[in-house]
Amino acid sequence: MTTSAGIVEKAAHGVHLPVTREIEVATLLVANAGGHLQELFELVPRFELADADLKWVTFDTAQARSLLAGADVVFAPYPRPRDLAVTARHAAIAWRVFRSHAPFSNVISTGSSIGVPFLSFARVSGASCHYIESATRRLAPSTTGRILARIPGIHLYSQVRSWKDPPWHYRGTVFDGYEASAGRKRPIKRVAVAVGSSQSFGFRRLLEATLGAIPAGAEVTWQTGSTPVDGLPIDARPGVPSEELAAEFAAADVVITHAGVGLALLALAAGRCPVLVPRRAERNEHVDNHQREVADELERRGLAVVCEADELTAGVLERAAARAVSRVQNCPPFHLVEGRSRR
Repeated sequence: MTTSAGIVEKAAHGVHLPVTREIEVATLLVANAGGHLQELFELVPRFELADADLKWVTFDTAQARSLLAGADVVFAPYPRPRDLAVTARHAAIAWRVFRSHAPFSNVISTGSSIGVPFLSFARVSGASCHYIESATRRLAPSTTGRILARIPGIHLYSQVRSWKDPPWHYRGTVFDGYEASAGRKRPIKRVAVAVGSSQSFGFRRLLEATLGAIPAGAEVTWQTGSTPVDGLPIDARPGVPSEELAAEFAAADVVITHAGVGLALLALAAGRCPVLVPRRAERNEHVDNHQREVADELERRGLAVVCEADELTAGVLERAAARAVSRVQNCPPFHLVEGRSRR
C-alpha cells in the first residue's frame, strides 16, 4: 500500500486539512487529545493490523505532536465540552478526509466527541467501524458511547468485563499491559506533577495539596495545563510534550497526577506507580466524576495509589515511590470484530 507523500498543511483557524491526493490508507485512527489519544496509541500494536498504513486524526497539542511525530496526522480544532460549533467543524473535516482519500478498510476511535462525526462518515463509506469506550468509563457508557450505540453498523467495545453483553464486546483493557510489584523504599528527592491538557478545567487543589506534601528541597516539575497558578511558588509549565514528560516521570522518585488515563499510562510506561488524585465535578474540575472510577480500577490492580486532594501526604508519596511497575510480556491481542455490525 502507498502512504501520503505530503504533509498536512495548516489552514485558517488552526485547522489542518489533508493533502488532496488519491491514495490508499488502510486504517484511520481518531481520538481526542489527552487520555483518549494515549489509549489508542497504546492499543494499536494489539489490533494486529499487520503492515496496514495508518492515518491519525486528533487535536493539535504538545502531546499529540510528540506522540505522533513522523506519523500521517490531520489536526482538528480543540473543542470545549459540548461545543456544537466545533463539532460541526469536525464533521466538515471528516467529510474532507473521506472525500480526499481512497476508502479506509478500518476506522477506529477511542472517542470522545471527535469520534461521532468520523465514525458516522465511516459508516456511510463502507469502512469497518470500531468504537472503543475509554477505560475511564467503568459504570456506564459516555455520551459519545450512547450516541454511537444508536448508529447501526458500528462495533462497540468496552474495557470493562461486565459489559461483555451485546451490543458491547470485551477484548481486554489498555491496563492489561502493565503489572506492579514491590520495589525498594526510596528517598523522595525528585517529583513530577501533572494535571493534563484540558483547556476547560483547572485543578488548583492538586497543586496546592502537593506543595504541602512534598519534602523540603525536593526538585519538582510542574505541568499545570489551564490551571491558574497566581500566588503559587512554582515554576509552572502549562504544556509539556509527551516525550519530555515521559522522561521527567522516569527520572522522578514519585509521580503525582490527576486520575486521567493518559497521564496514568504515561507514568506506568515510565515504570512508576503514580499517585492519582481524582478531579471532582462538584468543584468544577471536570464534567463528571468518572476519574474516581478509573482511579479505583488502577488501585485495585496495584498500579496506582489513590487519594483525594486533602488526603495527600508525605506518607502517600512514600507508598507510591516504593512500588515498581513493568510491562507485561506477550500482552494478549485486542481482536477487532470483522465486517460490519449487524445491529
